Amino acid sequence: MNKAKPFKISKQVIWEAYLQVKARKGAPGVDGVTIKDFEKDLKNNLYKVWNRMSSGTYFAQPVREVLIPKPDGRERSLGVPSVSERIAQTVAKIYLEPKVEPIFHPDSYGYRPGKSALDAVGVARERCWRYNWCIDLDIRGFFDNLDWELALRTLRYHTDCKWILLYIDRWLKAPVQKEDGTLVKRTKGTAQGSCISPLIVNIFMHHAFDDWMRQTHPRVKFERYSDDIIVHCRSEKQAQFILNNIEQRLKLCKLELHPDKTRIAYCKDNNRKDSHEHEQFTFLGYTFRPRLAKDSSGTGFVSFIPAISNQAAKNIRQKIRSWKIPRRTNATLEEIARDVNPVVRGWVNYYGRYYKSHLYRPLGHIERHLKKWVQRKYNKYRFHNRQAKQWLGHYAKGKPSLFVHWKLGLASAE
Repeated sequence: MNKAKPFKISKQVIWEAYLQVKARKGAPGVDGVTIKDFEKDLKNNLYKVWNRMSSGTYFAQPVREVLIPKPDGRERSLGVPSVSERIAQTVAKIYLEPKVEPIFHPDSYGYRPGKSALDAVGVARERCWRYNWCIDLDIRGFFDNLDWELALRTLRYHTDCKWILLYIDRWLKAPVQKEDGTLVKRTKGTAQGSCISPLIVNIFMHHAFDDWMRQTHPRVKFERYSDDIIVHCRSEKQAQFILNNIEQRLKLCKLELHPDKTRIAYCKDNNRKDSHEHEQFTFLGYTFRPRLAKDSSGTGFVSFIPAISNQAAKNIRQKIRSWKIPRRTNATLEEIARDVNPVVRGWVNYYGRYYKSHLYRPLGHIERHLKKWVQRKYNKYRFHNRQAKQWLGHYAKGKPSLFVHWKLGLASAE
């Protein structure tokens, strides 16, 4: 063993990790270094990461805190590591993930190769048709309350690689830099936003929940995406029994269910005549509830199905307002479309998978803002809503594929 380099880490893996970090983009950390800044001396900067990781002298930098507003008015803390830190964490992920991925539960969907949030929504949709009841689990402050010793214990179960355990321990314990520059030490939790956190969470939750469910309740189906979990049951009595068991299990893992947000829901449809206090739940941006559907013959019936949640729709409207389209009178429609289409395409691909028509209302706000753009850009339409709408409809007729929402038939009429 090279005493100067006790840890064998491939330079090729360092390069692969850098490419992954570059592809994900992301904001700078506490050092203010962007990816472009890092690339100005790329070879030397990558060598520094490799040298420190290989020699055991890599120490975690503080994590820059970014506060994200939550629907309930509070704020969620997002931790942003530096570019070099993200590369180092991705190196650990590249080495560790192949060891643990094969043992993960098939109904664990979060941040896993070949799985997605839409997969989890789709499976939950089908199971709600087969099972009358479900449990919507909400773990209170999961990322803030993850116990370090328990997390490291689950990691040691899967690897004895000293440098992986050493650096993950340091990353977990890295202080947080507040917006005013002050450093705050932490005693638990993992930074929501770091590259390694999703893998740490999946390993922890595999032992705390997934594998425990497999052993203790092998016939009970569930979908888990990180800390978002839906459990399916055949009766309200079974749901209450399972919920009590889960609550006790999570307490042993030093986690707590949110008493107000965790609930048992009844998956009501045409064939289910009972009623319950809760007949809907929200999972991964989709609200599941009784909705009107049609069978192959066109006959209407009530089915328990997902559609974009009210909160997700509100977020879309807020994002559209933030673009300030009416003020961009120096831009052409082609330039506006180029800027907004990638985001709108993402919304359509995600929220349009199930009950797409429910997405049309928030997307309609784009057209309203475009009409205001016409009125501001052309003085003759300033006080003529109908004529501005007709002008926009005529333009859409000539270029129906210019905007993503126009392809859905949401363009103004001539």
